[in-house]
Amino acid sequence: MLSYGMAFTTLISTAALALHVDDPAFAIVDCRMKLDDESWGAREYKAAHIPGAVYANLNTDLSGPKTGSNGRHPQPDAATLAARLGELGIASGVQVVAYDQDNGMFASRLWWLLRWLGHDAVAVLDGGLSKWQMENRPVAGGETRRDACVFTAAPRKEMSVDVATVAQRAGSREWRLVDARAPERFRGEVEPLDRVPGHIPGAVNHFFQTNIENGVFKTPEQLRESFAKTLAGAPPNRVVCYCGSGVTACHNLLALEHAGLTGAQLYVGSWSEWSSDPSRPVATGE
Repeated sequence: MLSYGMAFTTLISTAALALHVDDPAFAIVDCRMKLDDESWGAREYKAAHIPGAVYANLNTDLSGPKTGSNGRHPQPDAATLAARLGELGIASGVQVVAYDQDNGMFASRLWWLLRWLGHDAVAVLDGGLSKWQMENRPVAGGETRRDACVFTAAPRKEMSVDVATVAQRAGSREWRLVDARAPERFRGEVEPLDRVPGHIPGAVNHFFQTNIENGVFKTPEQLRESFAKTLAGAPPNRVVCYCGSGVTACHNLLALEHAGLTGAQLYVGSWSEWSSDPSRPVATGE
């Protein structure tokens, strides 16, 4: 088992992962997904994946059941998720590496969920499968199975907030709401997925793709500089991240953590939950 002094807790490079592909203390999880084609990731996984990787589906493995008013990718039940992680061969004490097709937007959701369940030895593969393959590193076809085990969850309830809490904090000077969606969606100029366009009143925009440069995450120094403008003096433990459905917000949380800015929370329901109730206020523009 892994010694925690060696753990990767934010990002892992392709070069570092290549040294551990056959290491039983490493569990590699393929999180590839296309929001408009739910079966794409599993098909791509079967065609070619990093050797030893198992597959986790955003909709069925990394989200809870939808009610129509709790968002597009609700926070899963802790016990249900823990059981699924055990089926995937993830136990306490293993180093988990999550990857997706490229920028980490789906892998960061698994990163956040594992941390929420008390498992800190989890990192996102910087550059994803795209970088791995560009470097001509090995891939395998078919399906990999790891031996099932027991994943012991110790949920950290303080890591997420519900819609009622967000409603209390919206517009408060004490808190910073950070929206990870593209600027035109934040401003309400377009809305491809949810009931109404716009954003939660008082929120600021930090498009998750600005965390990436040349296919990989910016350096901690660059990320700190970028978030300093977004947070405008708010301490990280007074920050709530959201997006459309609690996925790309995890990318901002990963970037904050990589920058050493710890303690921000996730509003998992995000805009898809907030906008489902016509009585909740909506803001548009900057």
